[in-house]
Amino acid sequence: MSAAKGGGRPGPAGPGGSTGVVFDESALLALGSGNSLASQFVSNTEHGPTRHVYVPALCLAAADGMRKGLAEHIGALPAVEIVELDFAGASTVGALLRDGVEWRLGHAVHLSRPTADWPNGRRVLTVDPDPYADMPLVRTLRLPRQR
Repeated sequence: MSAAKGGGRPGPAGPGGSTGVVFDESALLALGSGNSLASQFVSNTEHGPTRHVYVPALCLAAADGMRKGLAEHIGALPAVEIVELDFAGASTVGALLRDGVEWRLGHAVHLSRPTADWPNGRRVLTVDPDPYADMPLVRTLRLPRQR
């Protein structure tokens, strides 16, 4: 079990009482388009050691496929942690694909579910929470569209 920067065991929210949010493809596209709330999540992370922004690599690939250069932009943000697809993630995403879930959502689902370090899971920040509605143990935060 990993400890937070401040030490200690994971609390109900996450390591050391941390809060974490997972940006899905739509949230990444919103961030790249200048969505102020998406930007605020990243900015708050830079100023608070107990706040974390996670970007699933598959979501980043999907977003970069729709908006060239977005991966480089997101990758340059020091407050954002890009999470690779490991063996457990590949197994989970594979099972989700067999169940009809789109691959671009699968990695976000995997990262959002409860773990030893994140007993309550991490919320998925998304413009469209509907695709996550029937997925067990997945909580979302709706990111409003901005004009």
